[in-house]
Amino acid sequence: MAFSAKILADSLHPNGVKRLTTFEITFPRCILAEFNTHRMISRNAASSRAIPVEKLVEMVKDDPFIPEFRANQKGMQAGDLLPENNAEAARVAWKLALDEALTNALTLSAIGVHKQYANRLLEPFMWVTVIATATEWTNFLALRCAEDAEPSFQRIARMMLDLYRTSQPKQLQSGDWHLPMIDEDEAKDWTEEMQLMVSVGRCARVSYLTHDGKRDPIADMDLHDRLMTSGHWSPFEHQAMAVTRTAFISGNFHGFEQYRKMFQGENATDLPVVER
Repeated sequence: MAFSAKILADSLHPNGVKRLTTFEITFPRCILAEFNTHRMISRNAASSRAIPVEKLVEMVKDDPFIPEFRANQKGMQAGDLLPENNAEAARVAWKLALDEALTNALTLSAIGVHKQYANRLLEPFMWVTVIATATEWTNFLALRCAEDAEPSFQRIARMMLDLYRTSQPKQLQSGDWHLPMIDEDEAKDWTEEMQLMVSVGRCARVSYLTHDGKRDPIADMDLHDRLMTSGHWSPFEHQAMAVTRTAFISGNFHGFEQYRKMFQGENATDLPVVER
């Protein structure tokens, strides 16, 4: 993997004021926590908990994240790129840490530790793919494209900015849907409900494909229902219907009604009863 960004769906409000855009972005997992501080963005990320240890070890071994190392200095912002001899020494140290993490992840797996623990050791060296949807992108892009932004974050944000500036959003009418991961040719015979369900399933997986590597709309719809039953609503935030009023706010969207907000009980109001 490597840094990448593409727009999955780009929609313009009926009056042309608000715009709803869904990105698929890949970046180093070590900056995911920083990405998640932006509350106006709905997002789903590929989970390291779902991948078998042996498979993740191979993925990380074949394509680890290795930073472009910069000089230490006071404050949060790093200095200039290290001279090549120092940079090579830094890469050697990083790769030694990577080899230790790979070995220890396999050791944990071999003694019966669940992958949700063993895989954590690999996260500093992993890439992550995220589906991200928002109507309010300006502040995020202004902060993360700035010269003092963390270099990896700056890189992916500037890729997103370039796409956002050049993409031509689809003009929606009131009642039309913004539906990421729905191919119009594939879905031409589907009902609106089916399109919504498939979009949810694919956004939850962060992929058009199932974990078996197939396009399977039935499996996507089944996943939609399982998520709904279990109360895992975040994949329902990427789909939204254009409404007449620009000032309308639904969840973190302006001018579009979020699919999640159309379900009664989508936000738990009672504390759980936990047996001790």
